[in-house]
Amino acid sequence: MALTETNSYTINDVFDLPDGQRAELIDGRVYYMSPATRKHQRIVGELFATIREYIKRNNNNRCEVDIAPFAVFLDSDNKTYVEPDISIICDLNKLDDKGCNGAPDWIIEVVSPASRKIDYTTKLFKYRSAGVREYWIVDEEKSRVMVYNFALDEMNEYSFSEDIPASLFNDFTIRISNLEL
Repeated sequence: MALTETNSYTINDVFDLPDGQRAELIDGRVYYMSPATRKHQRIVGELFATIREYIKRNNNNRCEVDIAPFAVFLDSDNKTYVEPDISIICDLNKLDDKGCNGAPDWIIEVVSPASRKIDYTTKLFKYRSAGVREYWIVDEEKSRVMVYNFALDEMNEYSFSEDIPASLFNDFTIRISNLEL
């Protein structure tokens, strides 16, 4: 389980952590991150590569895909800092050398045992309220993907063997079972 601290912290507190220690900050609460498993990294890497290739071929660089650790400053205050596994940003004005300032259009989180509760509850609420248009929770243990299309107020569940449409792009689907995991 991800460790949390209940005091109110700021982004500077996360940046001041000892080298090698990673954490996210949501509404002033610190969530320490444990190292990812090899399987987790394979899923994230393959999803990133698939999305990046699609964007290169079809999107004329109107969007950018980034992989963790990549800083996302969801709110205009200094109380929220997250590192989604994958972030797709189509308003390139939100990007600077530090990361993304504001909500990415599409976020993908790959669940790990330590992040399960946070991904399914805390981040789901935070991403929706911050203005993320689409949020995928990829759950390897359950071989399913929960797709939250906040723009349409829809939620759909897909198995790894189904084509999963990305609402951000009209003609783009991903089948997790087709990835080289």
